[in-house]
Amino acid sequence: MEQREIMQRSVGILTEALEMRRRLRENPDADVAGNGAVATLLEEMLPHVQLPVDASAREVADIVTAKLGPAIVQIASSLTFAFVQLAEIHDEGRTDVSSADVLRSISLHYETGGGA
Repeated sequence: MEQREIMQRSVGILTEALEMRRRLRENPDADVAGNGAVATLLEEMLPHVQLPVDASAREVADIVTAKLGPAIVQIASSLTFAFVQLAEIHDEGRTDVSSADVLRSISLHYETGGGA
């Protein structure tokens, strides 16, 4: 998966988290975790790992680390980038831009090939 796609899906996770928080504020008893959107996005972002039937525990650990490690680093980097963007807007005291606006801007930037 390309970095552009990872960033857009990471923004999707953050956007979904904002929506879940909004729904909880409106209805504290709401079941906001039930839709599985975040889990679905993460599943799409992580590579599938196939293990040999006869693999030892050490071999399994090595294979999983080799397959998932780079994807986890990309996801963490994307989430960190988005957090920094949001934090900078917050720290500047900007009230003319919402968190959703910042996330939308990041997504659009990567959709048009920026930052690739």
